[in-house]
Amino acid sequence: MNQTQTQTDPDSPGYTFDNYVASGYAPDLYRCSAVADGIGSFADLTDEGVRRFHEQGYMVVHHAFSEAEVRTALEGLIDLIDGRNPDFKGLEFEVSVRDRLPTMTREEKVDAVRKLVRFVGYDPRLDALSTHPKLLGTLARLMGTPAALFSNQAMLKPPRIGREKPWHQDHAYFNLPMGTCIISAWVALDEAAPENGCMHVIPGSHRDGPVVHFKRRDWQICDTHVDTDRILAVPLKPGGCLLWHGLLHHGSPATLSPKRRRALQLHYVPERTGQITAEERLAVFGSEGKDVTC
Repeated sequence: MNQTQTQTDPDSPGYTFDNYVASGYAPDLYRCSAVADGIGSFADLTDEGVRRFHEQGYMVVHHAFSEAEVRTALEGLIDLIDGRNPDFKGLEFEVSVRDRLPTMTREEKVDAVRKLVRFVGYDPRLDALSTHPKLLGTLARLMGTPAALFSNQAMLKPPRIGREKPWHQDHAYFNLPMGTCIISAWVALDEAAPENGCMHVIPGSHRDGPVVHFKRRDWQICDTHVDTDRILAVPLKPGGCLLWHGLLHHGSPATLSPKRRRALQLHYVPERTGQITAEERLAVFGSEGKDVTC
């Protein structure tokens, strides 16, 4: 079973929704007593910073992209949402608006989008960030080899209805060989804070290796398996960037804030990385055939 599949509503032709199962979660699932620190820019990365990335599994770059780069990327994102490129078909809406979407105005629909899937190649302003020389140079330094873009999404938390992304490991979604150095880059286009659903991470959790995932609210780590005593919040200003290892445990809470939280999410692997089958991936990350429960 493809655990990243989406749903097309037969009663709402042309509308696609992600596969989140709306339900409550424990209030302490995203509790944190501290926030992640970081470096000022990509140029500030030192050899010690590289070592710390591999030890902690993440790195925060507070001023990764300029105000102008963020502004033009956001314009490109809005144009794709607005249908300016009719070839782009990767819009996914929040499940919570399913019943109201057919009667929403254009303006309302803009703030009902949950995700843009595979946007690279449809707007040059967004493409520019995915191939940004400073980002690619940093990734090559962290990987020890040139990086290639493997997957990309824009992850949105619409005002007041932005849903949770449960704790998970990115590699659990990707048909890539075990041991592949996957590094994800999360670029804030709006301010991301705990109140509007910023990213949360568990430092060092990538060193525990692959963890079994379950189909619950999403394809996720079981809530009871989350080490809530080690959580760090990762607030970012626009242009800030979070880099993390493909096995790092991370997630983000739902938001009732009136403030938007829009971000680009880019996943990189070493050049010439091969792929495995979904069955091979699920043999590691899936629960079937294992003595595990959630």
